[in-house]
Amino acid sequence: MTIDDVRRALGRPLPGLAAQARMAPPYRKGDIEKMLNPPACKQAGVLVLLYPLDGRLCFPLTKRPESVEYHKGQISLPGGACENGEPLCQTALRETQEEIGVAASSVELMGELSLMYVPPSNFRIHPFVGYASRRPEFCLAEVEVAELIEAPLSTLLDPATARVEEWEIRGGIWPIPFYQFGPHKVWGATAMILAELVAMLE
Repeated sequence: MTIDDVRRALGRPLPGLAAQARMAPPYRKGDIEKMLNPPACKQAGVLVLLYPLDGRLCFPLTKRPESVEYHKGQISLPGGACENGEPLCQTALRETQEEIGVAASSVELMGELSLMYVPPSNFRIHPFVGYASRRPEFCLAEVEVAELIEAPLSTLLDPATARVEEWEIRGGIWPIPFYQFGPHKVWGATAMILAELVAMLE
């Protein structure tokens, strides 16, 4: 998989809900479509940042510390809340720079993915895909990032990476889909966003 392959894929129509639903927790599947236009929600931008490492494309994921308000300890894409009405692509770049130290000027935005609403935090997420021509010198904001995970794109595209386990969530036992990157399990909104990218690259 080359960056030119990714560019071509991003030029195609977005698969949207059908792709996102592949990695949606069962308790969310009935609500995905009606949550595309939620009332009075906050806006956020996140970035799938591709870059070369040892001859293959990788992208960073961040593990959230236990001290944050939402999604404690979960794995997410770099990003955050929109400020002062800025364009959402600028939100994704600014938050990526603030969280993991990647200068916005070093990132080429290549496209965007479908919107995603996250009920627990009431955020409507705008995902973007970018490219840095060399591996960034990461510098983590410890208040927001407990750990950086450099995930190979080839691992994401490996069908064996997508798994399902029964977890106890919301007072019940649910079969939860997730992506396994080493010891890390990527699920929920982040997995749903990545599922659309996978569908476009397949």
